[in-house]
Amino acid sequence: MNVQKLYSGTDLTNRILTNKKLLRGLERISEHGVSFTNTASLLMTVGLRPLAIHFTPDTEKENKQYAMSNSIGSGIIKFALVESVALPLETLIKHIDKNPDKFLKPETIKNLKGDAKELLNSRSYRLFTQTIKLGAGVLTAIPKSILTVALIPIIMDKIFSNKKETPIQTQAKSKVSPNRFDLLKDKNIFFTGAITDKMTKGIGKIIDNKKLQNWMIRNEKYDNDIAKHITAGTDILLTATTCQQTAQSKKIKENRKKALIYNNIISTGATLGGGYLVDKLIKSKTQNFVEKFKVLNINDPKVMKYIEGINILRPAIIFAGIYYGILPIFSTYLSEKIDKHIK
Repeated sequence: MNVQKLYSGTDLTNRILTNKKLLRGLERISEHGVSFTNTASLLMTVGLRPLAIHFTPDTEKENKQYAMSNSIGSGIIKFALVESVALPLETLIKHIDKNPDKFLKPETIKNLKGDAKELLNSRSYRLFTQTIKLGAGVLTAIPKSILTVALIPIIMDKIFSNKKETPIQTQAKSKVSPNRFDLLKDKNIFFTGAITDKMTKGIGKIIDNKKLQNWMIRNEKYDNDIAKHITAGTDILLTATTCQQTAQSKKIKENRKKALIYNNIISTGATLGGGYLVDKLIKSKTQNFVEKFKVLNINDPKVMKYIEGINILRPAIIFAGIYYGILPIFSTYLSEKIDKHIK
């Protein structure tokens, strides 16, 4: 039976799965997966999560304020640090995608390409490039945790303090230019000409490494799950460092530290456990959907990029929904009860 014919038709589902805007969106997620998840995380950490914590029942107000400060600080610092590393990496990888012959050795292209018609459709190459891009989160995990804990008492003072600003302070804030981040609008501002080529060749040398290539080829079956696994590893590192910094902080009240530490551990543990379980169930149930999507866009040379975007989007939505929407109330409530029980 002709599989493409099986999936052909003009029904609404088919039109959605071949929609140009949807495909372009998935391509951008594939190219800027870290930036996509990082931006979504920022919106959730300064919005949905603090709101969920605020409405946690039967929990001391100050414990909730510390948890909200941790969430807000974490989101802001993570966004700033990860983007400072992720944007350059994503830009450089994109240059290699467009012109692999210029930045990679012929034997590298042949080795990673394997049986695929195009290098971009090679599972080994996709695993390699996604690992490099997602590495931004790992590289910034420890400094992000340190800065987050340092920011908690500042947020507590500025947002949850009852102090009123003087007219002079208010006037000083109003003079801050709203356009101070205009440089970020052009993501390629620092990546032009000879500088771009030199930095891209640096990434190319990493990909040219024979041992790394062979490792990627042996583990190419994990290309669909690499975003999930690296995100989980990064979260564990973040939580461990945050808990250590919280325990050592001299600016966080001693009687609030343990509840905050328990909150972080419970949130991360439950998110990863629940996230992996839900992702496994959804992935097995949506396999036919992915196959249909692939067949409907079979003639599009970027079809594997779209699927890569789906594989980044799926766990991002699952983990975000659990961590930012469901868990805050549970973890804030339970961490306080554990703290009181131990005391």
